[in-house]
Amino acid sequence: MVERAVGAVADLGTRAREQGDGPSLLLRGVRKAFADVQAVDGLDLEVPRGECFGLLGPNGAGKTTTIEMCEGLTTPDQGTVEVLGLNWHNGADSLRQRIGIQLQETQFPDKLTVEETLRMFRSFFKRGISVDESIRTAQLEEKRKSRVGGLSGGQKQRLAMACALVGDPELLFLDEPTTGLDPQARRHLWDLVDGLKQAGRTIILTTHYMDEAERLCDRVAIMDHGKVIALGTPQQLIGTIGGEDIVEFAVSGIEATGHGSVDVAPLLAIHGVQSHRVDAGLHQLSVSELHLAVPRIFAALNQQGLHLSEFRTHSATLEDVFVRLTGRNLRDE
Repeated sequence: MVERAVGAVADLGTRAREQGDGPSLLLRGVRKAFADVQAVDGLDLEVPRGECFGLLGPNGAGKTTTIEMCEGLTTPDQGTVEVLGLNWHNGADSLRQRIGIQLQETQFPDKLTVEETLRMFRSFFKRGISVDESIRTAQLEEKRKSRVGGLSGGQKQRLAMACALVGDPELLFLDEPTTGLDPQARRHLWDLVDGLKQAGRTIILTTHYMDEAERLCDRVAIMDHGKVIALGTPQQLIGTIGGEDIVEFAVSGIEATGHGSVDVAPLLAIHGVQSHRVDAGLHQLSVSELHLAVPRIFAALNQQGLHLSEFRTHSATLEDVFVRLTGRNLRDE
């Protein structure tokens, strides 16, 4: 599937190879408020050309507002937004021809076919790729003559991607493109984005799926309350939590009702245990050298007369980074 997606986008126009040296996206001191809610609060970002950049955070973090200001759909209250070296005040007509946008949810006319929809969108651009090529890129050949109203959720998302690509954009905005999709449909979209990356496109991706960001993004910015609270490659950010793995456990037995049920000091004294936190009764340890630390964790809990009701481990992820930074899970409202 990846090879097919890569092959389809490898021939997408020439704009990705014609891009200049300046950044694709530059934000300085950007602020936006709605009534008494500060949606974006002094945001600074710079995205070089050819990078897949992820904006991560929970609902309400300011991701979509930030993207809408970059797309020219919302005007910032303060600050500077430059897209491909232009701004929306004096370069709007040019920018509309040079960017592609996939919104969180795109409403297409149900009675049009896939092919008719793409022909309509292609007519908006002075230059671009052919309708046939966009259908092939989105892997919708079998649905070419199907009406949009009969498409599945995943097929509609692939159609939205095809519409975003039909103008052969230099810069592509994908706002939570896989929200609500089943696992197979998500994988299909991932394959397509992988191919676009390898073709040299600049991609701005918003998502609240951390596995998606780890898989697709060269760098990510984690947003919360309108601010960037962490910025770097996925590997760099994961490295900040101090351990390669996370051990999670819950205990039952003597006074196992909260933070005080476990004496944390012996756990933190174990070689390889970097830190400890409690979330809704679930203890979490950041650990290196997992194979050595786990038996010692079992022994330390046994010495306290505590019994495990849950125990599991997983490799550290961006989700763990977010929890460490904010004290809450990514998809908390």
